[in-house]
Amino acid sequence: MGSGAKVLILCVNRLLRESIARILTKRTDFEIAAQAEPCSSFEHVRDSGADVLVLDSLDFLLDSFGSSSAAGKRDRSVKSVLIAMADDRSCFLTAIRRGARGYVLQNASAADVVAAVRAVAEGHAVCPPHYTEFLFDYVATQTTDLPNSQKRAEWGLTRREQQLVPLIGRGLSNKEIANHFSISEQTVKNHIHRILRKVGVEDRLSIYEVLQNEGGALVPAHAGHSA
Repeated sequence: MGSGAKVLILCVNRLLRESIARILTKRTDFEIAAQAEPCSSFEHVRDSGADVLVLDSLDFLLDSFGSSSAAGKRDRSVKSVLIAMADDRSCFLTAIRRGARGYVLQNASAADVVAAVRAVAEGHAVCPPHYTEFLFDYVATQTTDLPNSQKRAEWGLTRREQQLVPLIGRGLSNKEIANHFSISEQTVKNHIHRILRKVGVEDRLSIYEVLQNEGGALVPAHAGHSA
């Protein structure tokens, strides 16, 4: 990596944002392009000339930076690193699908953050060590044949079950999904258990991917709240 990799810091947490800026500024191989709340558009990020984008929330990747209009440009654009993230495998997979190249947990040290940003700037990908085996296992499970169209027609998901699928794909927890629909967490667990059985997969991480790949028609999560 050449000297002075440009870093754009877009963190919701102001204290964290300023701390990361101070940490990186002390290193001679980084240049802070800017630091702000994550309200910028994909075009602003691209035009900043930054090599690495540092985020503390997945929302920005899910919205402007992860939109379909940006998807075709992502390979040539700034690479993103998510820091101070929850130890959540579903969230981790969602981040990867949205183009993240680094995923750093909440308990990481300052040295870990610096190392992750540097590695991503050099063209590498970074994740917690204990996620490596999980990632290999997950990819391996995707090599099995997906249900055919006849099987898809037999899934028979209810309207509420269809509404849950996009939120599962975004990596939301059962509690977050329950709050979204103003229902109990146990009700969400029951819905997910039935979806797993109907779709024929063993874990919630596969639900969204299987349905998307099979072109299943899903009801938007903001649609009516019928059970």
